[in-house]
Amino acid sequence: MDSKKLIKIALFAGLVCLALYLVRSGVLTQLSFENLKARQSELQTWTSHFHVKAIVYYFLIYVITTALSLPGAAILTLAGGAIFGLVEGTIIVSFASTVGATLCFMGSRMLFRDWVSRQFRTTYEKVQAGLEKEGPFYLFTLRLIPAVPFFVINLVFGLTRMAPQTFFFVSQVGMLPGTLAFENAGTQLSQIESPSGILSLPVILSFVLLGFVPWIAKAGLQYAQQSKIYKNYLRPAIFEFDVLVIGAGAAGLVSAYIAAALKAKVGLIEKNKMGGDCLYTGCVPSKALIRSAHVAHMFRRGAEFGLQAAVPQVDFAKVFERIQKIITKIEPNDSVERYSGLGVDCISGTAMIEDPYRVRVGDRVITTRNIIVATGASPMVPAIPGLDDVPFYTSENLWKLKEAPKNVLVMGGGPIGCELAQAFQRLGAQVTLVEKADRLMIKEDPEVSEFVLKVFKKEQMTVIVKSEVSRFEKVGAGGKALLKNGNAVPFDAVIVALGRRAHVKGFGLENLGINLRDNGTIETDECLRTKYHNILACGDVTGPFQFTHAASHQAGFAVLNALFAPVKTFKADYSALPWCTYTDPEVARLGMSETEATAANVEFDVNRYELDHLDRAICEGENSGFVKVLTAKGGGQILGVCIVGAHAGDIMAEFTLAKRKKLSLNDILNTVHSYPTFAEANRFVAGVWKRKNAPQGALEFLRKFHAWRRGTA
Repeated sequence: MDSKKLIKIALFAGLVCLALYLVRSGVLTQLSFENLKARQSELQTWTSHFHVKAIVYYFLIYVITTALSLPGAAILTLAGGAIFGLVEGTIIVSFASTVGATLCFMGSRMLFRDWVSRQFRTTYEKVQAGLEKEGPFYLFTLRLIPAVPFFVINLVFGLTRMAPQTFFFVSQVGMLPGTLAFENAGTQLSQIESPSGILSLPVILSFVLLGFVPWIAKAGLQYAQQSKIYKNYLRPAIFEFDVLVIGAGAAGLVSAYIAAALKAKVGLIEKNKMGGDCLYTGCVPSKALIRSAHVAHMFRRGAEFGLQAAVPQVDFAKVFERIQKIITKIEPNDSVERYSGLGVDCISGTAMIEDPYRVRVGDRVITTRNIIVATGASPMVPAIPGLDDVPFYTSENLWKLKEAPKNVLVMGGGPIGCELAQAFQRLGAQVTLVEKADRLMIKEDPEVSEFVLKVFKKEQMTVIVKSEVSRFEKVGAGGKALLKNGNAVPFDAVIVALGRRAHVKGFGLENLGINLRDNGTIETDECLRTKYHNILACGDVTGPFQFTHAASHQAGFAVLNALFAPVKTFKADYSALPWCTYTDPEVARLGMSETEATAANVEFDVNRYELDHLDRAICEGENSGFVKVLTAKGGGQILGVCIVGAHAGDIMAEFTLAKRKKLSLNDILNTVHSYPTFAEANRFVAGVWKRKNAPQGALEFLRKFHAWRRGTA
């Protein structure tokens, strides 16, 4: 047992012993209303002779009583007014109660916070996230209401990460009105027949109403702030739309769809094609390319399956022709015709936000109650000398390629860079991937980066980390990249995959003074609202995740807040948001990685299952990879999942549901999975967890029980 646990046990035992001593000694029995009234004159006389000593004794008794959460604090508070008078009693009690409360707060933190944060990780972090912004406000409100037990507040807030000095200051200010009421009652002790005379129903209701004052003040402040922001804009008497969405990519389409489904009048503005990046330059074409590359790779692996291995003859033009056919096949799902049929007014043109209620498209000025900005993002292109002189591509113009490049330089070892690099390598190009960081896929655990690197090297790809391009030189139809490490990389084509930059210019945001974050995305609150609460943003333009499914997820919250605030607001929830990098094998993630959990000082257990034991994976020759689940220390609650292997993105769905619904690995273990499937890996990793946490005492009892039944005990 470590020293930290020993200290906790010793402290807990000491506090219990002290509390038991005080109870058994009869000290607490003296803290009664009747005893206080009977001895008031005696106490006042003694205090007049030994004033300083009386203050010290009273202060210490009060601090100990509140610190140990013992009964009697109310009587002690009343005694302060009875013995010391209103002013002096208020000062003494104010500090004594706050010191005692803070000691109780610190004790709760030391004894229980680690255990609570481990056992209820998801809920704890969600509550903590709210308290980081509103904690002092909530504490102040609770302190104003004496009906809320004093000791409960101390113990509960001790479980949070609130700073002790903040707790002390807010508690002292918040408890002051109640302290004054009790001290004043104490000065009139002889006229009070019972404690109920102090906290009568009308008085309690008054304090409860007082507790609403901060909320009313907060709402009033927000109203005043919003009124100041909107004061220069004329609000129309009649609106053409409830919601006007700018951008018809994933976020915009889903926003329009949900708003129409909720019977709102919704307009959708798009200056190019409906469908956005995902359909034309992102998810759809890249996954179609990856599939062709996978088939080419399987040709080379033919011998593993009892077939004649062959070098595939890649018709590059046909590959890209297939991509365009797939886009054409999916286009109707995102078309003007479909969305018009759903009740969305599809408007073609460039939007210009004139004020919070008006958007201009050409000569038409449209009035709307709410605006949802879903303008997406585009690839970042670095300002590297010579780049404009050589053939370079991004995810936007890559799909116009007609001929296969023999040598490809990929800049960026993130998800997009890794996916495209492997695809081009498998389609016959010789790929060199350059990454500035010390490893690929920097957001994943190091073992994942190493796994992907080994796969790439096995497929003859050149990977250079801890370096970047300093300049380009044109050579013939291609060029040469000079790296900062001194190497030179020849190429026929460069693919730039260094991240994406939000589209925030050219449609009026700058004229309204809408704030941007340091990374260039639109700054929004937890409800996806900008400084103008009727202008919201979702998808890549605001982040923090630049995934199609994240954009769709945010769209729902943006629409609900647009339509129903301020009556009801909805905070965007990312606690169960998965993502997947479509390399081969795929890399899927959910929640915290092992690296992130360690950095955050979260105690966790690692449960791991290797896919080389999975029957279906063995049958298909795809038994390379693993499933790794982080669980709360000693429990089955899912903190994070990493899957590396074939179909990882699909397998992750079960864990996503489990995390969303707060299910444990035990629930997954008890779920029937078809045999043989890749999803069985989820049950097997749950089995790993179960074996680690098996009740050894119960199992030993069963061993003896069975031996007894056999007659061999």
